[in-house]
Amino acid sequence: MISQPTRQCAVELQALPPRIGQVRRIVSAQLRYWHLDPLIDRAALGVTELLTNVHRHAGPDKRCTVRLELLLDRLTVSVRDRDPRLPVVRDAASDATCGRGLALVAAVSECWGVRPWETSGKVVWFTLPAP
Repeated sequence: MISQPTRQCAVELQALPPRIGQVRRIVSAQLRYWHLDPLIDRAALGVTELLTNVHRHAGPDKRCTVRLELLLDRLTVSVRDRDPRLPVVRDAASDATCGRGLALVAAVSECWGVRPWETSGKVVWFTLPAP
């Protein structure tokens, strides 16, 4: 059996608005490099929403790590931060300007979730099927 090796990319940053745009461009470039162009828009939207949540809700420490992992036919995008509070999906109106981040992630992804990380943080992730 021949298996495709895992491909990974990680970026550490402080989730401030100028950096969020830079990470979108990094994610787009990495997916182009892996020949996953059809996933760029959904991955960039998802990572933007997750980083915006870190910026808005993760207290004064906005440091986080964005990780892309391609394993066989699945791309996993995750954001790890140091805030132990787990996010909650809000029931926001379709014309709301905030509170829709996780709902958007759920809408563009195959699946998503959250898990505690060590003793003082969490990882929020979503997956996309790779073509």
